[in-house]
Amino acid sequence: MQIKNTIFFVFVVLFCQQELNAQTKWPLKEWLVSTPAFQQMSADLLKAFDTEIAAGKYGYVDEMIVTRHGSIVYNKAFKHDYHKLYRERARKPGGLNRLHPTSQYNYYNPWWHPFYRGANLHSLQSVTKSVVSVIIGVAVARNEFPDISTTVLSFFDSTKVRNIDDRKRRMTIRHLLTMTGGFEWEEWNSVEDPDNDCFKMESLFDWIQYVIDKPMVAEPGQKFKYSSGGAQLLSYIFSKSTGKDIEEYAVENLFKPLGIEHYYWKRTPAGLADTEGGLYLEATDIAKIGYLYLRDGNWNGELFVSKDWVKASVTPSASVSQSIKYGYKWWLIPYDNDKTKYAWCCRGFGGQSVVIIPEYDIVAVFTGWTIIEGDTGLDVPEILKRVVNAVLDK
Repeated sequence: MQIKNTIFFVFVVLFCQQELNAQTKWPLKEWLVSTPAFQQMSADLLKAFDTEIAAGKYGYVDEMIVTRHGSIVYNKAFKHDYHKLYRERARKPGGLNRLHPTSQYNYYNPWWHPFYRGANLHSLQSVTKSVVSVIIGVAVARNEFPDISTTVLSFFDSTKVRNIDDRKRRMTIRHLLTMTGGFEWEEWNSVEDPDNDCFKMESLFDWIQYVIDKPMVAEPGQKFKYSSGGAQLLSYIFSKSTGKDIEEYAVENLFKPLGIEHYYWKRTPAGLADTEGGLYLEATDIAKIGYLYLRDGNWNGELFVSKDWVKASVTPSASVSQSIKYGYKWWLIPYDNDKTKYAWCCRGFGGQSVVIIPEYDIVAVFTGWTIIEGDTGLDVPEILKRVVNAVLDK
């Protein structure tokens, strides 16, 4: 009788767990914690990935988080002595250190990178761009941001902008969101290249003037061209159109409701929030923003971003390559053999990745600081392969 009762009890527990698993869970102040097996993922395959990361196969990875069905199923931190690794480079000008050695924009300086002042806040770099898109989506849902078809020049005194032509007059907020602004910008060249526009911009006082003055080389909307400068214009446009600082707005209308209590946002010398790469969050908190999109902008019954905005954000608006597409500051990367299924991704310099796989109800976050040119880091295709392979019910 006792054995039968035990079997019945186990059956009931498993049945209830499966029912709960089918419901939407909300990581409020803290994430729920589960196991890979309970969320139908292979603990062995995730552990094998963890082991390779710890062995240094993918450069310097700081944290690995995998969530499924609203619970963390794998969370591992990897320790690196960045003071030792980058101390000498931090003292010498050049490359990723073009300003004073103590500057926030000295990327070798371990006081600022990858962790903010030795705390748990991690530099997100260009993942910031995706978060900015989310914040704009929140403001759009609240009717506090202009239509994204609004022209960029409408926020400027055109008498103080250089290189104006009809193409620049046609450039809109949508074009900035999709990296199709059409202005001259070279950023994917070497970090050691003195003509790298991103680092040239970061060495100046007035980033906005530098960007808006750039000449046009293409019709807006026609060609993808990665530009941190275009992302930085959104900081200016946000404050100009709403009368509010984008960081302050995010804290009140996104971070606090999601239980994100700790953050840091770098500022340009002129005082604007650095929307091209200046945000720091804890890895578990950036996972919450990914989960918000996985739930179509809904958080615990409240709609923060419209479903239409989420859909538009993760629908291809521009082609990066034959297979990789781009939405509203979101990378769309295929992960199946016929290239028809996209993961929604945020990517940042040094190894920052937020990977959302809607089909499997997964949000994965990896942070790191592999910044020496030529070093091999952890890329999104590898993350996708390893995480998807770990799903047991695929």
